[in-house]
Amino acid sequence: SVRAGVHTGECELRGDDLAGIAVHIGARIAGEAAPDELLISQTVKDLVVGSELVFETRGAHELKGVPDSWELFAVI
Repeated sequence: SVRAGVHTGECELRGDDLAGIAVHIGARIAGEAAPDELLISQTVKDLVVGSELVFETRGAHELKGVPDSWELFAVI
């Protein structure tokens, strides 16, 4: 089973590693996903408006170490 989370934002390149709040948010979103589920942030959903992707809301979530509440969506 795979659990995946997608977010977009600024990242920092540290050697061969990516770092920064956007990477942290993506990891936290993945942690909220069920097995075989792809969750995305509202930010990603807004960026793909007009695509043929279909989403189902998963509600607001508090992500550890991240300010505010985050609306998450499953890609179905």
